[in-house]
This record gives sequence, structure tokens and C-alpha cells, in this order.
Amino acid sequence: MQNKSTRYFKYAIGEIILVVIGILIALQINNWNENRKERQQEQVLLGQLQSEFQSNLDQLDQKIRLRDDMLNASLKILAYFDDPETANQDSLIAYLSITQMVPTFDPIVNDLVSSGQMQLIKNQVLKEKLARWTSEVVQVTEEEISWGNISANHFLPHLNTLVPGRTISHAFWENRRMSAFHLDKGKTTTFKLAKSKTNFDSAVVLNDYGLEGYIADCVSFSELTNIQSYALRERIVELLDIIKSELEP
Repeated sequence: MQNKSTRYFKYAIGEIILVVIGILIALQINNWNENRKERQQEQVLLGQLQSEFQSNLDQLDQKIRLRDDMLNASLKILAYFDDPETANQDSLIAYLSITQMVPTFDPIVNDLVSSGQMQLIKNQVLKEKLARWTSEVVQVTEEEISWGNISANHFLPHLNTLVPGRTISHAFWENRRMSAFHLDKGKTTTFKLAKSKTNFDSAVVLNDYGLEGYIADCVSFSELTNIQSYALRERIVELLDIIKSELEP
């Protein structure tokens, strides 16, 4: 009886060990499957982020170019203020039409935190950079909002007292500036707007210190916002580089 009990005891112990091993193997397989699913989900998310940040980069580059145009046009106008005799009226109008633009960066923002998707990303550096992204965008958009308010509420109303607004709009369309605002690349606009038949005196325009101040503001806005935009551009490039390294070939 003692030998039989011992055999049963050993058999029971062996069964328990086999069950435990089976459970551990099942848990390991389950964990492996869960990790594989999460990795697949992470790859899908990383691919989406890569597409979004590439679009953000393309858009930001376009806004930088527009502000460069505004900066150069403003400096040309200020040169006319310094030496009015060199001013050409058509060129003056063309430059003024550029300064009235209000480029706005409107990036795709994927709110990973509220959606719960941030936990899928394993790279800690990427997580940290994505968490800071929204606050870094605000630094650029705040400057854009500020210039938009100045332009709409002060600059353009004052400019229209000196130069017919229709003439400025004519120059805007004539120089095909609208192409920069198309959603589809390569799209062109053939719209034309005739200039006003009302004449104006360039000498009066270039003797207006209020307008000169607004043009100087345009210079400052364009330069400061582009400084911030270039810093933001570096962040996007860094994000894209990390995302690329995490994507499976």
C-alpha cells in the first residue's frame, strides 16, 4: 500500500508539473500573439504618422516660401520709402499685393494620448517628441493669428485709403499668387480681375508713415514666424527619421 501510494503521489506530482508547464507554454504563446498583434498595430500607426508628418512638412515648406515672398516684397517697399524716386508704380502694387497674404500652417494633428494609441509606440524618444508636438505647433500658429488680426483690422483698411483695393487684388491675381493656396499641386487659376480706373499717387503712398510701419511689421512677422517654422521643421524631420527607423522593411 505504501509503495502504491508513493507511485500515485509521484504520478500526481508529475501531472501537476505537466499542467503547470502547459499553462506556462499557453501563456507564453498568448503573450507572443498579443505582442505580435500590438507590433502589427504599431506598424500601421507608424505608417499613418509617416504620411501625416510628410504632409505637414510639405505644407510647412510652402508657408515658409510664402513668408519669404512677403519678407522680400516688404523689403523692396521699404527701399522705395527710403528712395521714392526709384519707385515703379506697377512694381509697388505688385509688392503690396504680396504683403496682404496671411499664410497659416494647419497641420494634421493625431491626438494619440486621448485615443489611447500612444501605448502602442515602443520607442520612448518618439513618444516624447509626439507628446510635445502640439505645443510646438502653437508657437507658430500664435504668430500667424497675430499677423492675421493686424492685417485684417489695421493694415488692409489703411492700405485701401491710399491705393484702390481693386488694383491690389488685380496684381494678386495677375501674379498667380492663388496657385500657392490650391489643395492640389499643379492646379492653376485663370481668373482675372481688372484694375481700378481710379488713379493714385505713389508719392503720397510712400510718404505715409503709417503704411511704412505696417510694412515693417510685415517684415518682422515674416522673419520671426519663419525662424519658428524652421525650428518646427527640424522637429518634423527628426520625427520622420525615427518613424522610418521603426518601420519594418
